Amino acid sequence: MSNQCSLHSANASPTQVLKDEHRVIEKVLDATKRALRHASIDRSFFEKALDFLRNFADGCHHAKEEDELFPALEKSGIPRDGGPIGCMLKEHEEGRSFVRTIADNLEAAAGGNRVAEGVLRQAAEGYVELLREHIQKEDNVLFVLADQALGPDEQKLLLAAFDRAERSNGNCRKHEQYVALADELSQWTFSTV
Repeated sequence: MSNQCSLHSANASPTQVLKDEHRVIEKVLDATKRALRHASIDRSFFEKALDFLRNFADGCHHAKEEDELFPALEKSGIPRDGGPIGCMLKEHEEGRSFVRTIADNLEAAAGGNRVAEGVLRQAAEGYVELLREHIQKEDNVLFVLADQALGPDEQKLLLAAFDRAERSNGNCRKHEQYVALADELSQWTFSTV
């Protein structure tokens, strides 16, 4: 068995890798929407969802975009400021702010504090809405632009950079664990009590 990370097919493009990760993230967004329909805050669900959002959506996925894709697009002539890259970076920061607010209010909300629960619910709704729109912009605008702007050699370099990031410090195993966690969260059964 190879030591290679095999998280994507050999002929995948960098944007396809990112789109595949979007599909994983959307499972957790859907599950979060379901969680918000319940009368009480499920602490365990939100703790696991926060872990996923911080470490997969942001730490793995957004890191690939911010550290690899966006600089490659800038090198190809797509400006950061006033263009789609700047918009995506701003939305990544907005998402991080929503995640911090959810985390900051989880304990009190799960304990029955109605104010904290309202803040958490509003932040979680805001995060889900932001990320859904963000994913649509990336899939249908930014990634189309990237596929046009980056030649085959640049795309190979970008894929290699993604692979290095996945293999560093055991991240390949972590990636697989977070994909499994997304599946677990998507099948979460919420208490009706």
